[in-house]
Amino acid sequence: MTLVDLGWALLRIAIMLGFLLGTLPLVIWLERRALAWFQCRVGPNRLGPFGLLQPMADAAKLFFKEEIVPANADRLIWALAPALSLFPALVAAATIPWGPNRLLTPVADVDIGLLYFLAMSSLAAYGVLLAGWSSNNKYSLLGGLRASAQVISYELGMGLALATAILASGSLRMTSIVEMQAEPLWGVVPFLHNWLIFTPWGLVGGALFFICMLAETNRAPFDLPEAESELVAGYQTEYSSMKFAAFFMGEYIAIIAICAIMTTCFLGGYLAPVNFSPIQTLAETQGGVFSVLATITVALMPPIWFLLKVFGLVFSFIWIRATLLRLRYDQLMNLGWRFLIPVGLVNLALLVVYIVFGWVPALVGYALVAGLYFATVGARRPPKRTVELVSQAQPYRPKEAHLG
Repeated sequence: MTLVDLGWALLRIAIMLGFLLGTLPLVIWLERRALAWFQCRVGPNRLGPFGLLQPMADAAKLFFKEEIVPANADRLIWALAPALSLFPALVAAATIPWGPNRLLTPVADVDIGLLYFLAMSSLAAYGVLLAGWSSNNKYSLLGGLRASAQVISYELGMGLALATAILASGSLRMTSIVEMQAEPLWGVVPFLHNWLIFTPWGLVGGALFFICMLAETNRAPFDLPEAESELVAGYQTEYSSMKFAAFFMGEYIAIIAICAIMTTCFLGGYLAPVNFSPIQTLAETQGGVFSVLATITVALMPPIWFLLKVFGLVFSFIWIRATLLRLRYDQLMNLGWRFLIPVGLVNLALLVVYIVFGWVPALVGYALVAGLYFATVGARRPPKRTVELVSQAQPYRPKEAHLG
């Protein structure tokens, strides 16, 4: 590696880290304002215009806040756990391309891009589990165990969902997945890009991946590792000051990174919905105003398209948090093992049918699977529940109950 290559590599790292850390306060502000809007509240509005400086004030407050260490905690692991949660979130985005310029993005265009992301995202669970165990607190331990169980359940579904993008593109490389989606829509509509979400297998895979995204980042309705109504704050119960802030930062950076992965694999990455390549051809042949349009559409707009898609997904995270209730733990496990994994396997099999035999057998297969599902599962009616009322309820008396 020459000095020039090293300089470009350092620039790519700085761009990635600057984007993640720079957008973090904006995402926190957006969530607080959006939740207030959903719940008919005001939200932060005092510090700066529209309350934009509130995240800075919260960071300063946490920085100067007293740090309380549990007396019986394993202090070394307890101190390392927040870093183990934050570091994977920062480095997971290293293989994501946010534009067509390969000198600026991604940090590393490696052949195992998606595999690298899955490895890094799963490491964040170690920080949560070790935080729960090292705190020597029953609530924290339960939160850590819940997080590890969620990772085991939903990493499998996430892998099956991402396998649709891998099979469709024939590569684990992120840039190859984006280039595959630059083809004409369904192979017949030349002025539109063939985003994977516009195909049957991509639609199912994208829906599965979105559900797994919520569980992977411990967001509502899958926020059981934190569950303040049951576990106080779960694995974060014994943390304060900047260690609590590190967990907080890790969660939100992971949200941004995983939304960028869904954008890359299912929503065309930095590609626009419309194919602007004819403008580039006109710019090469005629120049003039077409050169300006080509510069805007080919060089300037791709990162903006990428950011719009990512923040659209981030807003959907916030919307779901404001809308859905937390699931019970048995419902969460049932969804992961008995729904997401079978649906992912069937979707993957039908994608293989398309690759080998073409469109018609694949569409027939999807129709048969949907008909079979609605004929068996959809036709079931939940059992009717009866409520028995006690006309004269008696108070519970422990002594009489013990004597009886």
